[in-house]
Amino acid sequence: MGTIKKIFNYFEEIIACSFLIITTVLVIVNVFTRYFLKTAIYWSEEVATGCFVWSVFLGAAAAYKRKMHVSVDMLVNLAKGKARACISIVMDMLLALFNGYIAYMAFRYVKISHTKPTPVLGISSVCISASILLAFVLMTIYSVKFFVQDFSKITQNKDKKIKEAQ
Repeated sequence: MGTIKKIFNYFEEIIACSFLIITTVLVIVNVFTRYFLKTAIYWSEEVATGCFVWSVFLGAAAAYKRKMHVSVDMLVNLAKGKARACISIVMDMLLALFNGYIAYMAFRYVKISHTKPTPVLGISSVCISASILLAFVLMTIYSVKFFVQDFSKITQNKDKKIKEAQ
């Protein structure tokens, strides 16, 4: 059970790292074949680029989940007590709305891109553009999760104060 939980907790990182490994291996192999064997793997650049795009967007979702993105939180840090909690909730709500909007726009983009084939392999561009949709759907989910966590902190503090007063 512990292994399954770890895989679930780190699935963005695992998939992003896998795509990054594939990208690196393909680039190295293509450089080797180009310089030493005087031939190139014609599809390697397209696949490496697609894998890199997936690793970037899933890595961004993973960083968001761990709250590792650089943020401007000067206003939150200046506030104390209830004001800080309220500002955090408002920011969580705004980020949920923003990420949800980007996810919606990504959905529209993916819908349009299914008819556009990739230049070399001729497969649907959805294979690459779906990474944007997945990443922003995940970020929207995490934004809602952060909002619920921050909101529950406030309600728990109110419950504690009521119990202490009794």
